[in-house]
Amino acid sequence: MAEQRLPVPRLRGVSREQFMEHLYPQRKPLVLEGLDLGSCTSKWTVDYLSQVGGTKEVKIHVAAVAQMDFISKNFVYRTLPFNKLVQRAAEETHKEFFISQDERYYLRSLGEDPRKVMDNFLIQVTGKKRITLFSPRDAQYLYLSGSKSEVLNIDSPDLDKYPLFPKARRYECSLEAGDVLFIPALWFHNVVSEEFGVGVNVFLKHLPSECYDTTDTYGNKDPVAASRAMQILDRALKTLAELPEEYRDFYARQMVLRIQDKAYSKNSE
Repeated sequence: MAEQRLPVPRLRGVSREQFMEHLYPQRKPLVLEGLDLGSCTSKWTVDYLSQVGGTKEVKIHVAAVAQMDFISKNFVYRTLPFNKLVQRAAEETHKEFFISQDERYYLRSLGEDPRKVMDNFLIQVTGKKRITLFSPRDAQYLYLSGSKSEVLNIDSPDLDKYPLFPKARRYECSLEAGDVLFIPALWFHNVVSEEFGVGVNVFLKHLPSECYDTTDTYGNKDPVAASRAMQILDRALKTLAELPEEYRDFYARQMVLRIQDKAYSKNSE
């Protein structure tokens, strides 16, 4: 089965009012070009970042390969002064290293934790990235483990292990310095850095504030109603387990059909 590859639309000169009124409600990824990001796209050089960031200790991911797997954890956590991290990350090969001379570094956030269930504006300040996104409507093809896909090599997946993966539509784009990618909440994304670069994430709550857990400072938890629904489902599944296999199979299928009929959106993309 040939997989669908769709380019993420690119628009230039979009005002805040145009975006919020016409584009934001569509809930689709979008690359915004030509926004005024100030002097950071030219000012944030390796020397500048090293000087401004100073010697603050930061926890980083260190991997021997370009693509990190957050399920199998093919990386180690290490700590470096921020200025040392920037200098190492800009090198092709390293004189000082933790795993190998060509190891890769990833600093997820200067804050305490990233957000994952909010809208995200990925601002590519310097460098280049290649981004692949998948709609939450295609979640059933992504072989999820928690909130992450088990399919690490999306360009050459193991189709014996992941036969449904080609059904997932791929939305693709490249980001260069000055580009801003809007990633709606719940969209899955795969990022490949093509050179050393700096990206800044700005998060925005899409749902009313009361939908979020008030104790969730960093936006990592699912919306309150979603968490409650999953807890109810877990209890229902435990109850089904009390039945003999034939009955359990029948009533589980009835539950799936009811969910499909009552919960799934009838709109298609």
